[in-house]
Amino acid sequence: MGTVAAIGAPTSVCGLALAGVDVLVAEDPDAVRRAWRTLPGAVGLVILTAEAANMLAIAATAPSPAQPLTVVMPS
Repeated sequence: MGTVAAIGAPTSVCGLALAGVDVLVAEDPDAVRRAWRTLPGAVGLVILTAEAANMLAIAATAPSPAQPLTVVMPS
């Protein structure tokens, strides 16, 4: 079982740290892409804000074995 990470604006993701989620605060496109690229291999699920998902252009498709499962928070 992998860990859970969240990427996005601090007001949207910081509270998830209370549930044990690894929070990666990123608000601009470069920071979001950097956070995505530096995810540890143990991450099995990534929670993205809608804005972060748009910046990554994540499609709602099945993940490949090399990518963690992603879920997008409602905006």
